[in-house]
Amino acid sequence: MKNNIIALLGASLISAASFAQENVYPAPEYKGLLFLKNGTVHVGNGQVLENTTIQINNGKIEKIGQNLPIPMDDVKVFDVSGKHIYPGLILSSSTLGLVEVNSVRATIDHTEIGEINPSIRSIVAYNTDSKVINTLKTNGILMANIVPDGGLISGSSSVVQLDAWNWEDAAVKMENGLHLRMPSLINRPNRFAFFMGAAAAGDPVKRGLEQIGQIKTFFREAQAYANETGRTSTNLKYEAVKGLFNKSQKLFVHCDIVKEMLIAVDFAKEFGMDVVIVGGSESYQMPELLKQNNISVILNQMHSLPTSIDDDVDQPYKTAAALQKAGVLFAINDADGQTRGRNLPFNAGTAAAYGLTKEQALQAITLNPAKILGIGDQAGSIEVGKDASLVVSEGDILDMRSSIILHAFIQGRKVDLTDKHKQLDERYRKKYGLTK
Repeated sequence: MKNNIIALLGASLISAASFAQENVYPAPEYKGLLFLKNGTVHVGNGQVLENTTIQINNGKIEKIGQNLPIPMDDVKVFDVSGKHIYPGLILSSSTLGLVEVNSVRATIDHTEIGEINPSIRSIVAYNTDSKVINTLKTNGILMANIVPDGGLISGSSSVVQLDAWNWEDAAVKMENGLHLRMPSLINRPNRFAFFMGAAAAGDPVKRGLEQIGQIKTFFREAQAYANETGRTSTNLKYEAVKGLFNKSQKLFVHCDIVKEMLIAVDFAKEFGMDVVIVGGSESYQMPELLKQNNISVILNQMHSLPTSIDDDVDQPYKTAAALQKAGVLFAINDADGQTRGRNLPFNAGTAAAYGLTKEQALQAITLNPAKILGIGDQAGSIEVGKDASLVVSEGDILDMRSSIILHAFIQGRKVDLTDKHKQLDERYRKKYGLTK
């Protein structure tokens, strides 16, 4: 996204020196039959199938059942008796591959200059050599939605699978949605206002409402542009949002408090857009309204303090259950800058301790995000005809004590689960004579 040559050169040099994971290669395409035999299959839609075999043919799930006949010729068979098979987990909103080290500017490429940037495409900046990617696969996360940041309209996101040579190989669904960063509507003093000038010292709510008006004006103009016939010139920004009006794209609105979510509902009503709220920490206060307007929610962070001082201290854990009860389509995410997405299954595990069943919590990180991201026809559950993107775990994938990922398959390819954490563990075990 950036056009700063020095920054790009610095990023390239740092990447070449320390960020590439040279000995971990993407798995080659697998042709033919593959069987996962006698496992406990967690379908992802609430069903659990005991002692079940999955037949995979050329990367697609072909049959699911007990006692499936396995041919004696050249096929791969994995006996997973006593193990658990899950759909590959999906990270709903992430800067994965756009940020390597938060404190090193040359490794950050998620933000473009300016406020209205709908034509920015996050996918072209996605770095498949990021060391962070393999640490996610180790926890069963096989797909992610790569999201740009900054400004009011940040650009478009794309869904990727996490075992690829480059962004073209990684892309599963290109430009599935546009991301809007809702201006703050909280009158909170800015302690840096003195240094930032008069613009920061004014009324933040008034400024936020002015920015919302600016966004609405842009969308109205873009809608008129989309409806115009016989135009003689092309506007790249208006072209980039045409998919919102024919619903081939969704509008992801990043906001948390009720007042901001009401603005998101207003966008859905005025422009007829498919809206997804990202964050939604106060969505438990208005689940019926969200359901009525067919608005989905991505809960960004379970392990956090409540948004309001009046909320229960455990409210972030209980919000998922409130949305489930109201019938709102929602996904659980991990947006913590420290864990970088790795805690996704354990966030869902926390929700399972606060009102969701285990299978409902699993669905919130598999089938639900697949539906929200527009890939529900090919991923998110273990069903015939879908991609064979699966995870085999020693125990419960939502429990950090028993979640030990043994195998992972992306589109039928058995992927390497080596990551930097394991390499460092092996290195220092060797150094101190702890290797068996």
